[in-house]
Amino acid sequence: MTYKMIVLDLDDTLLRNDLTISPRTKQALMDAQEMGAKVVLASGRPTSAMLPIAEELKLKEYGSFILSFNGAKIINCQTGEELFSSTLPTETIHQLYDISRRENVLIHTYVGDTIVTEDANQYTDVEGKLTNLPIHVVESFKEAVTEPVVKALMLEEPDFLKKVEEKLQKEFAGSLSVMRSKPFFLEFTEAGVTKGTSLNSLIGKLGISRDEVIAVGDSNNDLSMIEFAGLGVAMGNATDEIKAKADFITDSNMNDGVAKVVEEFILKTVSVQ
Repeated sequence: MTYKMIVLDLDDTLLRNDLTISPRTKQALMDAQEMGAKVVLASGRPTSAMLPIAEELKLKEYGSFILSFNGAKIINCQTGEELFSSTLPTETIHQLYDISRRENVLIHTYVGDTIVTEDANQYTDVEGKLTNLPIHVVESFKEAVTEPVVKALMLEEPDFLKKVEEKLQKEFAGSLSVMRSKPFFLEFTEAGVTKGTSLNSLIGKLGISRDEVIAVGDSNNDLSMIEFAGLGVAMGNATDEIKAKADFITDSNMNDGVAKVVEEFILKTVSVQ
């Protein structure tokens, strides 16, 4: 099989623990693009937090794409055009705030390129570090969020948050997409919006079949694209659920897991037609 696209989660997949791309992985991805393969970044991160990585991999030069906010936005790196955009209504965000108080978890969202929360906490600090976005602590979350937003996150200790996730997936079945991107991040987007559905939309525009796509990830929010792709790959550091559903398990993010996939499944191919 000739693979024409590889779709990569960022944190704990493409990126090492220090949030950098290893030299081996970067070289493999550049070589793959030189052969004609598309490298697509797919993350729960906001678009602005993905752009420096897209620039490092020269996605604009190679005409590739970003799936940000867990697929709630599709960005053409060459033109900057939004090919798809989804938002949650203000009343839904306010409802999620009320539920966060009911469930005794923290909540934050994004207003512009700022993280907004009522509670300064260790988990929002992690998001600030991952995205390099400023954190704005407000007195009233509802008063600060007066326009539709792309997504919201609930945050808490992993074991506790898992129970909240199970409860809210049932409560919002059919009305919101609810999934964890990290053990302490529970993410909410518009119903039916996932990395997998956005990937399906993107390849439809490009005339690429799902059988020609590799998707690589480590967390529950990667499951939809791993199941969708012709070759779904779990990182060696992925959750057990992801590993069980993947077609192939590679090495960890600290041991060039992405590079090994590219080398094995793309670079051994003479050319990408």
